Amino acid sequence: MEVCADLHLRPYYGDEDDTDGLYHSEAKRGTTSFHAYATLYARVRNKRYTLAVRRLEDGDTASSVLAEFLGVLDGLDTEVKAVYLDRGFYDSKCLTLLQAHNYAYVVPVIRWGEAIQQELSEGWSRVIQHDLTGKLDGHSWTVEFPVYIDCTYLNGRYDEHGVARHGYAADAPFIETPRDARYHYSKRFGIESSYRLSEQAIATTTTRDATVRLLYVVVSLLLQNVWRYLHYEYVATPRRGGRRLWWWPYKEFVNMVRRAAWTALAVRRAVPANRPPDDRFHRQSLNGIAAL
Repeated sequence: MEVCADLHLRPYYGDEDDTDGLYHSEAKRGTTSFHAYATLYARVRNKRYTLAVRRLEDGDTASSVLAEFLGVLDGLDTEVKAVYLDRGFYDSKCLTLLQAHNYAYVVPVIRWGEAIQQELSEGWSRVIQHDLTGKLDGHSWTVEFPVYIDCTYLNGRYDEHGVARHGYAADAPFIETPRDARYHYSKRFGIESSYRLSEQAIATTTTRDATVRLLYVVVSLLLQNVWRYLHYEYVATPRRGGRRLWWWPYKEFVNMVRRAAWTALAVRRAVPANRPPDDRFHRQSLNGIAAL
């Protein structure tokens, strides 16, 4: 099993003086206030399943979130092949935690400091040793790790040319080259599609109750878990070389759940009337409209 951790920020555009309980970060999409969540995903048979969701508030750090997630993984009775983190987890504390828990990991490098900026601005694909210094309660320490620098030609992509260099802090037995680091890290990109799918099922609300909003997020992600499991176990056709997934979009599954809920909860679609409606409630014919 491979796991991915991600920090997801949902922009808040309300009253600037009424942002208690929100998470504040660098400006993004026109605001610095967010409903923020940290999510932990598992990749099982190339399918993504949400393992944990945590709401973020001011004061939360990437290392504190990662420590909780690693505690969740330690409690699972399964082998974790690797942990893929987004760039928000690139710091000395998170890398120290990963090494302390002895997990293989891949994290994209942020260009902090002149040394790494220089390495990522010249040369070809290679592996270098890098280090970060951390401080806590007046004590400092240095964590060392290999950085895999992968170079690719842009060839006009994104209207750019030249060489693109990406650095990955990686420590895994199955990663031997920079291309390996880029390939394996690309497996976590599916997380973004999970967020897009959640928009199709998450309840629309204006409440500022953080607990209620978290509940809606959790329900939307659990629905995806159910859909992926049912799709693979009951809709896909077993065959040699892997199951064949038949067309069953997530939106159709959500509509099926909605109709089942209406039936189970006996949703009222009509009310009794004490007299029949008069002519004002009847749609006029096209001839009648033309005559008018």
